[in-house]
Amino acid sequence: MKGFTAVLLIWTLISPSSSGGGSGEAWPTHLACRSGGLEVLYQSCDPLQDFGFSVDQCSKQLKSNLNIRFGIILRHDIKELFLDIALISKGSSILNFSYPICEEDQPKFSFCGRRKGEEIFLGFPFKDLGVNIPRGEYQVLLEVYTENRSIVACANATIISS
Repeated sequence: MKGFTAVLLIWTLISPSSSGGGSGEAWPTHLACRSGGLEVLYQSCDPLQDFGFSVDQCSKQLKSNLNIRFGIILRHDIKELFLDIALISKGSSILNFSYPICEEDQPKFSFCGRRKGEEIFLGFPFKDLGVNIPRGEYQVLLEVYTENRSIVACANATIISS
């Protein structure tokens, strides 16, 4: 985990934000995984900040246990935090999902209440998935934002299942 922290910190310091990333240049597209008939690519859509993301297995047949890791340095305090996800295939919306992650009177996760400048490194274990990802190309639009609609993380991901 220390290696992941160091890589994320170095990436944040040398990434396009210091050379014009906030002035219209797009963040690079990152490869989360490519194997087993599945490819997952993602790009930050926040013009001011990139983030780190990884998965521990890459197969269109998701096994029973899957670990997803995410790391970011906060640009905003987390008082309330919300998640919106949209899944799109062939230009048509398949799924729209909204979820309150942190509510002022009901913090659901340990990172609720964190402050600007703090690092967040999360691991999300998913158990008993046993899901097959159907053949095709999917777009996933993800936005995590505060009660003021300030973006904490924003991503455009492409999932290609062959």
